[in-house]
Amino acid sequence: MKLDKVIAVRPNKTVYLDGDLAIKVFNNDYSKADVLNEALNQARVEETGLNVPRLHEVTKVDGQWAIVIDYIQGKTLAELMEENPDKYDEYMELFVDLQLDVHKHTCPMLGKLKDKMNRKISASSLDATTRYELHTRLEGMPKHNKLCHGDFEPRNVVIAEDGTPYIIDWAHATQGNASADAARTYLLFWLSGDITGAEKYLKLFCQKSDTAKQYVQKWIPIVAASQSVKGKPEEREFLLHWTNVVDYE
Repeated sequence: MKLDKVIAVRPNKTVYLDGDLAIKVFNNDYSKADVLNEALNQARVEETGLNVPRLHEVTKVDGQWAIVIDYIQGKTLAELMEENPDKYDEYMELFVDLQLDVHKHTCPMLGKLKDKMNRKISASSLDATTRYELHTRLEGMPKHNKLCHGDFEPRNVVIAEDGTPYIIDWAHATQGNASADAARTYLLFWLSGDITGAEKYLKLFCQKSDTAKQYVQKWIPIVAASQSVKGKPEEREFLLHWTNVVDYE
């Protein structure tokens, strides 16, 4: 296994290219349980028939846990959006269509989105009153079992050289409410600084899925609180701001 070509560096992990395989090597302090859970998520999502990289191996490289999957040769939607701003709306259509395709599937063995969010809200730095309000709101939201990516953003869609779109990075996959997944994507556009894209995305998602915008917005404080537990300090501050907003116009 050759680790001489780095293709991506992320917090707590580095991804290497070895032939037609991508080797994701996790830092020594990364949870073994989280590594194994990510590999298990990947394997379970593969069974849905969606276009995702195939999992080949979970191993150790110089004492560090690693996941070996297919390398998809191509460009991410984020790269294509930046390189071809005149096609931004076209790419956004494809992006939303792909997410809606994900939501058509079920994956019964995945963890429950609501359970994960409840744990995260409890672990957040929010005061007890705000946590209570968020737990109550979450409990009142409809229970669904749709496949949710959990980190669906243009960087996680790769358009292969033959034009086939692949969805990568299933570490946060759960089963739950599709509108919660959409709320997460909306916040990811904000975090990337693409506020115009965030609003275009939300409008398009609601149109194509026949979902009320207000319904997705009700998920935003819940999702922001659950996502504030991990991540960069500046992102945490931004996300906590969203948890204090009760209603949206």
